[in-house]
This record gives sequence, C-alpha cells and structure tokens, in this order.
Amino acid sequence: MAEWLYEAGIGEARAALVEDGEIIEARIERDGEGPRVGAIAAARLVEAGRGGKGALVALDRPGQPHATLADLPSQTSAGATIMVEITRMALRERGRDKPARARLAEPGAALADGPDLRARIATSGMPITELRPTDVDRLEQAGWSELVDCVRTGHWAFDGGALWVDATPAMVLIDVDGEGDALTLAKSGARAAAAVIRRCDIGGSIGIDFPSLPDRAGRHAVDAAVDAALPPPFERTAVNGFGLMQIIRRRDRPSLIEQVCLDPVATDAALLLRHAERAQGTGALTLSARAGVIDHIAAHPAWVDALQNRTGRAVRLLADAAMKGAGHAQ
Repeated sequence: MAEWLYEAGIGEARAALVEDGEIIEARIERDGEGPRVGAIAAARLVEAGRGGKGALVALDRPGQPHATLADLPSQTSAGATIMVEITRMALRERGRDKPARARLAEPGAALADGPDLRARIATSGMPITELRPTDVDRLEQAGWSELVDCVRTGHWAFDGGALWVDATPAMVLIDVDGEGDALTLAKSGARAAAAVIRRCDIGGSIGIDFPSLPDRAGRHAVDAAVDAALPPPFERTAVNGFGLMQIIRRRDRPSLIEQVCLDPVATDAALLLRHAERAQGTGALTLSARAGVIDHIAAHPAWVDALQNRTGRAVRLLADAAMKGAGHAQ
C-alpha cells in the first residue's frame, strides 16, 4: 500500500508518496515561497486595471508581494484595503516571475495562511509516516537524491529509452528518446512521461514529443496509454501525425521542476541542511559549500539555530569556491 513519507526539514518540508519502494509523487515546500493557495490576506490595491480586470494588489505580508486580482468591483479606488484569497501561488519562470493570483475573499473571512504541505497530503487519505533525522533515512532509500538529480538534469531513463524534460516559459516540454520500434517506444514513453508529470506535480501546459507514428491506430494506442497512466483531471489533444501531444493540467503552485531547477542555490542549501542533520560525529559541525549556498544559509539565522538545536552541535559555515553542488557537512 502506498504511504506518504513526510519530513519537516530545516528551511524546507518534503514529502514523498512511496509505493513498492518507489517515489510516485514528490513535493517540497520552502520557507519564504509566499502565501499558499487558500491563504486569506489583507491587501492594498495598487492598480485597478480596466473594467475590474487586471487589478494588482500588494499583500500585507513580509516584502509586500504582489498578486493579480480578478473581478474587482469597479468603484474600488487605488489605495483601498481589501481582503483577498490566494488562488494560485507566485511562480518562477526562466527569465521572469509571475505574481500570485487572488480573488476577493468572502465577507467576514478571517486571516489565514492556507493549508501547508502536511495538511495537503493528509487530504489524500493515505497513511503518513513522519520522519526524523535520527530514523533510518527512508526517503533516501526510496530514491530521493536520484529523483533530485533527474530533475536537475532533465534526464529520466526508462526501459527502452529516456525522457528529456525542460521547463520553458511557454510550457514544459518532454521529449521521448530511444531506439527500436517506434510504437513500442512511444507507449513506454507515454507511461514514463505520465509518471514524471505526476511525480513532479507538473501543471499548466505540457508538450510531449513522441516518435512519429503515421498509423492512426498506433497514435490512438499512445493516447490510451497516457489516459491510463495519468490521474485526472487533465485535458489533452490526440497525438498528431508529427508525434506531438499537448496536455493541460491545473497549476496552483510551483512544480518540483520549477522549485529545483529555477532556484539552484535554495535547492543546494536545503540538501546541505538535510545532510547536516544526519551528520555523524561530535564537536563543531562544519557546513562547506560554494559562497552562494553558504550566504543563503547565513541569511537565515533561524535555520542555523534550528540545526544547532537538532544536532546539539555548534555550527560553522565555510565558503569554499572549490565545492560543487550541495557541498559537505561534517
């Protein structure tokens, strides 16, 4: 039976839905990612837009992040304070960031943060095991590091081929690559692509490039393979004669690909802190990494305090230009 493994890490909570020893869904939630879906916040109207469309508000949160607002009453003037509900988190894309989306909150709604990762996975009804640094590292046993590496490189091997995955500003593109019979490769690639979409919670517009299949029956077989492997809800086109399929899924928050690939410093800092929690030894605990990662951790003194409290060791941060990736903790 599938179960969620949940870890309240330092600076990052992480969860993996594991079935038969394999991660089939992976989620992370980082400190400072901005208001979550369902959050109720006070906001100041910055721009009213036109006809109640395209309004922009500044949220009463640290840093006053912006959000776009739908269906603003036309009589509302700039500078007005209103209550809003977040319907989509802020998103980071290559070369640009998208502000959160919001709508007017229900009258009398109270300020709220919105459900966190732990609360969201609980709604699945699956059992949840909460992991501690002193426990056997079941996340690692299920392939957490390998999954992060696949996300970073965009390369996902499957039996008979591989996927190349790239998150562009327009859509996430998945290329099915391999040799041999085109239909066999396409059907295997369809199952693998659906698994990656689910595992990384990819939303929005997704394009899959399959091997060209001139036979209509073969294309229908690929369509059916996607439908069988990808949990609803989603919409899709049929595979066309050039091997292309487009899938549309709801996009409420950043995907794992966006979180890992578009913020590599935060990714490595979270991995380093995770390794540090499990480091063996006594005396001072030294975290060594490239300057960007060390600076990121140093900018969050609460993380350093939490690490010292959890390990019972003094923490020392050391910038090392020769270090690659997440660095080292000992």
